Amino acid sequence: MGTRLRLYLELVRFEHTLFALPFAYVGVMLASRGRFDGAVWLWVTVAMVGARTAAMALNRLIDWRIDAANPRTAGRHLPRGLVKPGETLALALAGFALLAWSAYNLNPLTARLLPVAVVFLTGYSYTKRFTWTCHFWLGLTIGAAAAGGWIAQTGAFEPATYALWAAVALWIAGFDILYATQDVEFDRAHGVHALPARFGVRTALQVARALHVLTWLLFIVTGRLAGAGPWYYLGVLLVGLVLVYEHRLVRPDDLSRVNQAFFEANVVISLSMFLFTLLDVLTR
Repeated sequence: MGTRLRLYLELVRFEHTLFALPFAYVGVMLASRGRFDGAVWLWVTVAMVGARTAAMALNRLIDWRIDAANPRTAGRHLPRGLVKPGETLALALAGFALLAWSAYNLNPLTARLLPVAVVFLTGYSYTKRFTWTCHFWLGLTIGAAAAGGWIAQTGAFEPATYALWAAVALWIAGFDILYATQDVEFDRAHGVHALPARFGVRTALQVARALHVLTWLLFIVTGRLAGAGPWYYLGVLLVGLVLVYEHRLVRPDDLSRVNQAFFEANVVISLSMFLFTLLDVLTR
């Protein structure tokens, strides 16, 4: 049992939950304006684990053949036969069940938005088959975690909800473009649509930088709309420095540190925004 659980966690890269979950909490905290509701935090956590598990399991299942053909991803669990397709589908359905359970325990708006969430979580894996804008679909999907945290707390959309969603969406799209620079030749040869494959690595890196500048500005806009205090903006400043560092790691003629930029820098960004927003809320 322990071995299978470990394989399932590896299959869905459970540690990557650290990208989106802290921003769901950021949405909750900014919307709460200092009020703490343990039930909201619990159900947001369950929803995020479910959504992330479902999305990644489906992604692995839908992209199974593509992953098997790509030397970089051929060692993943499905191509190697470590996990069966039926198990992967069951894992995805369990994730959606957790998401639905959480949505119906939060408020009427989260329950009504559940079908929309399922469409986005399922659809990303197919977009790379027909459009290089797939990175933005992924951004909208994961960015919805931040908006979802806000809605879970308030039961409504507000201007700051959209600003936070956009900030996280552009951040995700930018680093997904960075990640896709590793597969340019494979994507071109196998008809996989991605911005680096369509426009080249140099242009892709420029687009990613522009998106991350917009991300940083939108975090400032979010703070203004949400009435955030100095600790929040100190976190935004740190995020800006980490984004600069992230882009210094990756150059058109040297993609050897893409994984470092992808995981390490982005975990620092998400955890920094969480911690500094928490400090801001606690000291207000």
